[in-house]
Amino acid sequence: MNVVIIGSGMSGLTAGAYLSRMGHKVEVFEQFHERGGVTATLRHKGFGWDLGPLLLEGWGAQDMGTKILKELGCPGGFVTPPRDRGIVFPDFSLWKPDEYEGPYWRRERLKRLFPEDAKGLDLYYEFYEKLMNLMVLGQRSDLQKGVERGITLLRMMLRFLPLKKMKDRSAADVVDSFFTRPELKAVFTGILADLVVKPSEFPGLGVPAFNIESAFDSRIPNNYAGVGSRPEYRFITKGCSTLVDAVGGVIEENGGVITVSAPVKKIIVEKNQAAGVVLNDGYRVDADCVIATGGAREVFYDLLGSEYLTPEYRQKIDGQVQMESVFMVHLGVNFDPCTFQKSALCYYYGTHDVEQAVQDCRNGTYHEGKEGFLIYVPSHHSPAMAPEGMHAVTVYTIAPNTLNGGNWNDRREELADKLILEAERYIPGLKKGTVERVILTPEDFQKRVHQRHHSFGGIAPVMGNENPSFRTPVNNLWFIGSQSESGGGVLGVMKGARKAAAMIDPRVKRLR
Repeated sequence: MNVVIIGSGMSGLTAGAYLSRMGHKVEVFEQFHERGGVTATLRHKGFGWDLGPLLLEGWGAQDMGTKILKELGCPGGFVTPPRDRGIVFPDFSLWKPDEYEGPYWRRERLKRLFPEDAKGLDLYYEFYEKLMNLMVLGQRSDLQKGVERGITLLRMMLRFLPLKKMKDRSAADVVDSFFTRPELKAVFTGILADLVVKPSEFPGLGVPAFNIESAFDSRIPNNYAGVGSRPEYRFITKGCSTLVDAVGGVIEENGGVITVSAPVKKIIVEKNQAAGVVLNDGYRVDADCVIATGGAREVFYDLLGSEYLTPEYRQKIDGQVQMESVFMVHLGVNFDPCTFQKSALCYYYGTHDVEQAVQDCRNGTYHEGKEGFLIYVPSHHSPAMAPEGMHAVTVYTIAPNTLNGGNWNDRREELADKLILEAERYIPGLKKGTVERVILTPEDFQKRVHQRHHSFGGIAPVMGNENPSFRTPVNNLWFIGSQSESGGGVLGVMKGARKAAAMIDPRVKRLR
């Protein structure tokens, strides 16, 4: 087949790599001037900063991300050994101990901080263990078939029974059932701010999945007898562009083409079948199959036309709750920030009220860093991302797509100064030690990913909402990526692209 793919983020590249390996002619059109979407590395005067992915799960030896790369024939070796992160609140912090204290050191530390919730912590970690084992079995089933997969699914059903009562509860309900202190609840729901989703909206069974203990201490064993390997967390060496180049390289090695600075103007439909695309310059590209990525509204309402959609499919698009954006300040500094921050990545929280913080962000109120941010030092694990003797630092936080006071372009320098001022509470001398500075606002991201509303991680995972499926109402038109049924995250969109590619060409399932 002739396959046209709109967008060169990790979903589009992964789908294109699989289909090109099957012998299909693949053409990828990217409207921005470089490939990768937000899985890209920004480079400036010898420094490198990642735009999106930081500490990634799913890239251990037995994990799905690694298996996808092996199926595609990509070279390995571009992830770090397992790593971890810290979290800091105004009144306490959780850094892994210098000497290993076992897999439940966080539980014991939290008991000392919040003795009135000691019993609740024991109950939470029982819940955590059950959910983790269920999740690992689910990941194993992704790569199984036949009787073997059937047995795993049966084991999952049996393990789900004790958790069934939690099925319809929100994250707020779940933490309320275990804890009384708002500070403790924030330990397990703070990460939801990354998704710009309220704890009252997020599925309660997802709380352990977003708080895997090995993310906070890489020394925790990940192999469990009778179940399998739990996720490990790793950074991508030399920046996420190495992942983009590896998967994009598979397309090119198999005769495919990736064209940047080539916006698509229209998806051609003939006899209710996708027949190709028209580029902004009017050039028509015929295709037997069109795969679209990116914003659902931009794809289906701007490029396709809502008249081709069923009411049910339109309802899924219109019912989406989009995440908000991010405000990033990338710095090149002349000192080692990890003198003050114990690992390459730390989340700093300025509030315990995640519910209100998310609502304020949706309303257009930007907190200027006061309610939280993260600091990431990629040169800590990849020295090549900074000149010798220097370090690359990213400070970023969630931010509304549209400010309710002024606009991002006019206020970029002012708001960057304010965010750095907040970060200096933890890394003194950050502003004075800066030799290079690059600011990225939500308006910059809108241009990079071609979305009117920049939704940094895709669609907020709100209970009861269903994202548009890979298979669209138009024959031979497929929709993948962070706003599709796969949801967001690097591993999530790559797994989704693999699944969609196998629906298009079942031979993909036999790649091992």
